[in-house]
Amino acid sequence: MSLPPPAIEFIGVEKRFAARGRSAEVLAARDIHFAIAGGEVVSIIGPSGCGKSTLLNMGAGLARPSAGQVRVSGQAVTGPNKHVAFMLQKDLLMPWRTIAENVEFGLELRAVPAAQRRAVSQRLLQQCHLQGFERHYPNQLSGGMRQRAAMARTLAVDPLVLLMDEPFSALDAQTKMILQQDLAQTVAREGKTVLFITHDLTEAAALSDRILVMSERPGTIVQEIVVDMPDRHNPMQRRKLPRLSQLVNELMSLLKLDAQSEVH
Repeated sequence: MSLPPPAIEFIGVEKRFAARGRSAEVLAARDIHFAIAGGEVVSIIGPSGCGKSTLLNMGAGLARPSAGQVRVSGQAVTGPNKHVAFMLQKDLLMPWRTIAENVEFGLELRAVPAAQRRAVSQRLLQQCHLQGFERHYPNQLSGGMRQRAAMARTLAVDPLVLLMDEPFSALDAQTKMILQQDLAQTVAREGKTVLFITHDLTEAAALSDRILVMSERPGTIVQEIVVDMPDRHNPMQRRKLPRLSQLVNELMSLLKLDAQSEVH
């Protein structure tokens, strides 16, 4: 019996950009190879400008690789893909729509009937602890509540893969930990696959099954760390484990050693 294809896979991916005022292109990412199985949570860490967000853009079909291929569920990504959803640092909620209407927006674009849209938004807003705020507008909610609404909107279209680009980085420490817990439990309950970018090493260790470490630009994967801790669906419990601090120290050393190797 053959195994199912990875939920998302990067095969020999390279990305070049035209540079203003230069005749030569800029190589942003090179020789990217990795695969993520269904239901896995994988974080990418690395220096600023190493191409992490570029990888997500290619995974979402918002940019094309200069070489290589990105596949979602075995199919090459050649443009925006309905099986992939993107969540960013900014919630990007539409201020003229209520929270429920924001959550339902993607379903509207897919011509899902109104009753079905409402049922989906009510279920997800309850899961994201926003019941009672369906008719509020974004400016009436706190930053953490807005990110909960953005998470509900992301899940509403029932994606196979969630691409998350530092979604909690603008939040205070307490709110961030609560939303990390909500994300982990929601992903487990919904059976989603996550590719997560963060500069927060503790966040990466608390949330992930694996962590991919990228080099300076042109970014490539220099290390893969399997997170050898239980309770991935309970990051608050993971934070209490001595192994988490050890792993964060290992990640710090990896990033420092990589930076030194680039200098020398």
